[in-house]
Amino acid sequence: MVASIWDTNVEVMLECSDHFLVIKSAREAVSCLRRHWPKNKGLSYAQAKRVCLEAARGTTPNAEARAAFEAAAEEAGILRRF
Repeated sequence: MVASIWDTNVEVMLECSDHFLVIKSAREAVSCLRRHWPKNKGLSYAQAKRVCLEAARGTTPNAEARAAFEAAAEEAGILRRF
């Protein structure tokens, strides 16, 4: 299955706040949620992980996955705003 690229990237801060990850797809979001997420996971974390996994499988729209990931990143305080 080919991973679909999101219309708009989501940028998140890593532990040291001068480094960022650019998330461009549901697969990248799942990787970020598993490997780079802060230890204190909020309520949006589980939903974002579920929705992004579904989008990576092609069963949920990419826009929904992006919105869920962005909401989780905002709740975690790691969403980079421009």
